[in-house]
Amino acid sequence: MSALVRILTVALSCTTLTACMSGTTVRRPEYRPVIPAAFTTPAPLTGGLYQAGYNMELFSDVKARRVGDVITVILQEKTDAKKSAKTNTEKETELDLPNPTIFGRDNITIGGYPVFNLDLDSQNSFDGAGGSSQSNSLKGDITVTVAAVYPNGNMLIKGEKVMHLNQGSEVIRISGLVRPADVTPENTIFSTQIADVQITYAGDGAVAQSNEQGWLARFFNSPLWPF
Repeated sequence: MSALVRILTVALSCTTLTACMSGTTVRRPEYRPVIPAAFTTPAPLTGGLYQAGYNMELFSDVKARRVGDVITVILQEKTDAKKSAKTNTEKETELDLPNPTIFGRDNITIGGYPVFNLDLDSQNSFDGAGGSSQSNSLKGDITVTVAAVYPNGNMLIKGEKVMHLNQGSEVIRISGLVRPADVTPENTIFSTQIADVQITYAGDGAVAQSNEQGWLARFFNSPLWPF
């Protein structure tokens, strides 16, 4: 009875640990929207119509350019990598050393077998081949906010999208540097135009867990397993 209790305790501990590790879709503070500083209207100094410091724009567009502005990223990521290698080597060595003449005698034999006659034939060959291929694709849209604007005008964008579905949750996170010139008049930008981009797409729940190996199977497939 005590052995059964210990087994159930270990199983419950592993289940709890797995549940704690599956916090993929929890929102992260570093991806929260940046709130811009409040704009304070300066007090008028003169009675004229023009007042310096007022943010009055007669002609402007909707393109993001300030901290806190939103911008839509169009995900168009596709990678296709292939690698193959083949090696073929062959080496053949032949050595024939006749029986030398010693003290005027040749064909020195013992028991009818030559003593110094040497005949060597060696062959060595190797043939190996290997190949690897990987393909990934990610499409969709995610709207993020401008987290910082650098002196050269480039913008740091960050954001995440969390979707809670019936059988689990999915999350998309993205961050990187954007040039204002690459932002379209519709206030969108392709993910392939973002520098130093970091894109995360993950999920948890029943569907994601059914597609993962158990902890015991991962142990047998890890380098810790000596056999």
